[in-house]
Amino acid sequence: MGSLLKTQFMFLNPMLFLFSHITLIAESFFSYNTTTSTIVNNNTSSSRAVDCNYFEGKWVYDASYPLYDSSNCPFIEPQFDCQRYGRPDKSYQKYRWQPFVCDLPRFNGLEFLRQWRGKKIMFVGDSLSSNQWQSLACMIHSWVPYARTSLTRTGTMASLTFEDYGVTLMVYRTQFLVDLVNESVGRVLKLDSIRDGKAWEGMDILIFNTGHWWTHTERFQPFDYFEEGNRLYKDMNRMLAYYKGLTTWARWVNLYVDPTKTKVFFLGVSPTHYMGSDWNAAAARSCSGETEPFMGSAGYPAGRPEGWMVVEKVLTTRIKEVPVYWLDVTTLSQYRKDAHPSFYSGKHPGLDCSHWCLPGLPDTWNQLLHAALSSSSRRPPAS
Repeated sequence: MGSLLKTQFMFLNPMLFLFSHITLIAESFFSYNTTTSTIVNNNTSSSRAVDCNYFEGKWVYDASYPLYDSSNCPFIEPQFDCQRYGRPDKSYQKYRWQPFVCDLPRFNGLEFLRQWRGKKIMFVGDSLSSNQWQSLACMIHSWVPYARTSLTRTGTMASLTFEDYGVTLMVYRTQFLVDLVNESVGRVLKLDSIRDGKAWEGMDILIFNTGHWWTHTERFQPFDYFEEGNRLYKDMNRMLAYYKGLTTWARWVNLYVDPTKTKVFFLGVSPTHYMGSDWNAAAARSCSGETEPFMGSAGYPAGRPEGWMVVEKVLTTRIKEVPVYWLDVTTLSQYRKDAHPSFYSGKHPGLDCSHWCLPGLPDTWNQLLHAALSSSSRRPPAS
């Protein structure tokens, strides 16, 4: 191992390094604006604009929701099965995301299977990727409840195949996308290394996610050191580390993804709701007992998290060769303080205001994914 640097990175300088000139980047990147998406036809390289931003909107009560019944879905794990573990209310299941200037297409699982017949779809990331994977499995299953399926789990990967259509949904668990390795010195998070990427190659659709674990510190962090090059660091500014890790991921995408064969998505930062002050409630409040979304008309009081800016910077400056569609779910998810398991979880001890009940918010993430796949559109950076 290289030399050990016990350097504590100051907060201000890395943040200035990361986020200076971000307005210039947003203005120059493909000349996008916040209300126009570009539809790219991969067969003809032509494009056209549609005046719709699916990520700006509001939550509306819809009595026809949810999209499926959790008791009828065999793929929900205890961690996300809030009704099974005693949550007394169901109102959180009844909200539908309504974009301001268009309608989000309602999901049709049979159409999805027909459209992606014979294809392989992989979610790559932490437990929120599992959350989204199980959601999509249930959404599809509700349309074809008697279809033949096969489910296998091996190490860090699970694979569900709808046999009659040859559609395989996979999830590959990796907390950071970059490598976390046990070495003689301890657990090392290697910011410039991805050795697991071979398992991600050859997919028809890749949906990446990381962010949840980058802000954990002290006894809650699953590593002992950062490593970059041949140097170990006992600690590092977490947003700088996140930026370095995502830059390594972007390099992998540029090198190993064939955009003529694979569609790539990145799920934006998923928020937590442990501090009531984030939505102008008492600071001691959390997601526990919340039964309605935040409905403020002036935006979410806490604003976007720092990780959102890191994602934007990487997607707008480091992705060069491959179109990556940004599922920018951060703000719409911030409104959903009501949608977490809280204490109604089968495998998560204590209060959980990080993950999401199923059915629930991840179903909307998948509706957005489905809409993007149906239009082959690419998300512009938000302003």
